[in-house]
Amino acid sequence: MSDKKIHDLVIVGAGPAALTAAIYTTREDIETVLYEKGVIGGLAAVTDLIDNYPGFAEGVHGLELAKSLKDQAERFGAVIELGEVLSIEQEGKHKKINTLFGDVYAKSVLIATGCDYKKTGVPGELVYYARGVHYCATCDGAFYRDKRLVVIGGGNSAVQESIFLTRFATHIDLLVRSTIKASDVLQKELKKFVDDGKITVHLGVTPKEIKGNQDNGVTSVVGVDNNDKEVDFPTDGVFVFIGLKPNTDFLNDSDIIKDPIGFIQTDSNLQTSMSGVFAAGDVRSGATMQIASAAGEGATAALKIREYLEGKLVNDKPAVLSLQ
Repeated sequence: MSDKKIHDLVIVGAGPAALTAAIYTTREDIETVLYEKGVIGGLAAVTDLIDNYPGFAEGVHGLELAKSLKDQAERFGAVIELGEVLSIEQEGKHKKINTLFGDVYAKSVLIATGCDYKKTGVPGELVYYARGVHYCATCDGAFYRDKRLVVIGGGNSAVQESIFLTRFATHIDLLVRSTIKASDVLQKELKKFVDDGKITVHLGVTPKEIKGNQDNGVTSVVGVDNNDKEVDFPTDGVFVFIGLKPNTDFLNDSDIIKDPIGFIQTDSNLQTSMSGVFAAGDVRSGATMQIASAAGEGATAALKIREYLEGKLVNDKPAVLSLQ
């Protein structure tokens, strides 16, 4: 391995945690390469308006924030590569990162792969994916101008994106399995659109099937109410916002320990069970799932990685592991 280039740091992912970490590490002259298989900026980049990121009194568009973070990281020397990481393993003193384009080596690794949208799992969801079933209102909402839509979910994202979709759709049926769990601020905002007749909230309705045909795509969503009665909601499209799952499948065969849901466990230094491999942002067990906190964890991880590279940091083992 003596003839192979060994990076100081490889970051897996390019969302707010990853880009913030890269800003800090490159300013410390830690040579840093990021690998991103999807959208630079992560889920933040496909969020229409981020209203709670510090420093933006009127909010900031997700794409704008993502571009600013990317540009800042690159200004300090970070290199962003588009490519998928397939595995991470220890090889001697270094880490071997297997990518679609071959193996790369690093002294340290930061996993900041974030989360992806959960699926309902009902019949028709995968059949009509991108042909009437969507998970990003900012990306696909404009296709439904003057159309009727169904939104599935009852949390912050479902309510926020339902409100956003009223810019295009004539009416939205919001299907909520139990109760609305969005913040009070969003619930008050939602009430305005309910009162205006633009959104109808259906509590206690669980989706059972997404129907459609090859010619027209999605035509309706079949739900089941609390009385086990089927209810049909005619629609031109469906947007699903029922939560997130961690992007950690590529670690299934690694020694990096995850919690039962799949989030990565870390110690107080954000270091994983593999020495020299750190995790930050939404992919980490215990994360608060906020963009501001993800950025903060990225900065913290960068400082801890510097300590590790200087030989000043040991692996404490994730605290959760001591309970097993």
